[in-house]
Amino acid sequence: MNSSNAIKTEVVVIGAGPGGYVAAIRLAQLNKKVVLVDKDKLGGICLNYGCIPSKAMIYASEFLDKIKKSNKMGINVSRVTMDFKKMQEWKDGIISKLIEGIDFLCKQNKIIVVKGTAFFDSSNRLKVTNDKNISYIDFEKAIIAVGSKPVEMPNFKFDSKKIISSKEALYLEEIPKNMVVIGGGYIGLELGTVYAKLGSKVHVIEEEKHILPGFDKSIVNVLQKNLENLGVQIYNNSKAEKIENNKVVINSKGNGKISLDADKILVAVGRYPNTKNLGLGNTRIKLDKNGFIEVDNNLRTNNKNIYAIGDVSTGPMLAHKASRQGKFVAEAIAGKKDNYENIVVPAVIFTDPEIATVGLDEAEAKDKGMKVKVGKFPFSVSSRAMTRNETDGFVKVVADKKNDKVLGVQIIGSEASNLISEAALAIKMEATLEDVALTIHPHPTLSESLMEAAEATMGKAIHILNPK
Repeated sequence: MNSSNAIKTEVVVIGAGPGGYVAAIRLAQLNKKVVLVDKDKLGGICLNYGCIPSKAMIYASEFLDKIKKSNKMGINVSRVTMDFKKMQEWKDGIISKLIEGIDFLCKQNKIIVVKGTAFFDSSNRLKVTNDKNISYIDFEKAIIAVGSKPVEMPNFKFDSKKIISSKEALYLEEIPKNMVVIGGGYIGLELGTVYAKLGSKVHVIEEEKHILPGFDKSIVNVLQKNLENLGVQIYNNSKAEKIENNKVVINSKGNGKISLDADKILVAVGRYPNTKNLGLGNTRIKLDKNGFIEVDNNLRTNNKNIYAIGDVSTGPMLAHKASRQGKFVAEAIAGKKDNYENIVVPAVIFTDPEIATVGLDEAEAKDKGMKVKVGKFPFSVSSRAMTRNETDGFVKVVADKKNDKVLGVQIIGSEASNLISEAALAIKMEATLEDVALTIHPHPTLSESLMEAAEATMGKAIHILNPK
């Protein structure tokens, strides 16, 4: 298609991930003509190479691990094996079904889907290249939702074979005997846990003084202990320097040089926004010093026709944040006047045990000059956690000492990912400790722990001793 017969649309959405396709569907529901552009598959990184395949593999490896440890409950299994190829096929089947679902929704909502690499020719025209075919899209408004990429290290450049990113780690053909994970953040720890449970010898290298830098130390301590029980070797205060004789050489503070066997080296040291090669120079869009697109309270760039959401925009790199932003921007384009609030965004790490947080932790609240009260309820005294044989971790509630409003909740333990939404709602609704404590929770459940933690914060705990 040449530029003289370009597709004309009200809104073009660039990127079909959880921000982009959600924005496109909401726009279509609001009677806007929409074109959705992506160079890869519908669902973006999250569905194809991130959230969904990783959680499928986490569940399968966790299930295997539980079977191996089930003798404590009287279940004796003589020999358990993992058909890794079949597990991958099961995971891929889930992804295919979800892609089909998004495709169906796009068709039913009359969204035009264009495959190719997008490039801004101007503030109102997009050039899309697919192999040697070039098409053009003239638009009134645009939403940039192109996501992010893994950060590459100079001495460990990705080759998709030995040195891999999280994308390749989800599609290995066999379980590696030895895996070195460079980076002790959530991506490295999630995938490191998977392969440790599948039988790999896993080493985690973290430059900071502990894994999950920035997280509450009491949370990190629980996780590190569990990882070590899985046989994961963690090197804090350590730096991966080079590959030598097929081994990863690290410089560990206090231990000097160490060489680690590595069939696979997973580099997971962060992600950066996909803002290069988009033709942003042909618009007036500004980037900050880290390459993120600068936006206002409406997620609009300094070009009034163009918005930016998800990993390229403000806030944490989380799929659910991108989806919320996608809905918000769609409604803003359709005429709804509001400001985007990026305060109550829960975050989940699917390690063993799971970690989930929302709002402010104790240190953040104090840094803001707030006086706080804190309560913790350990899963070790939860009857439901005991009946599930999963008693590691706790629920911690942080509240404003002045008015008892819930400021933040941190959870480490089984089903933390499912428990955190109640906490997010409490903060969103400006609930007090009493609101949570007086909400009757069914017994015996893990969700009772939120109520118990709120009571502990108030000095009213029943199932643990209150501080004097």
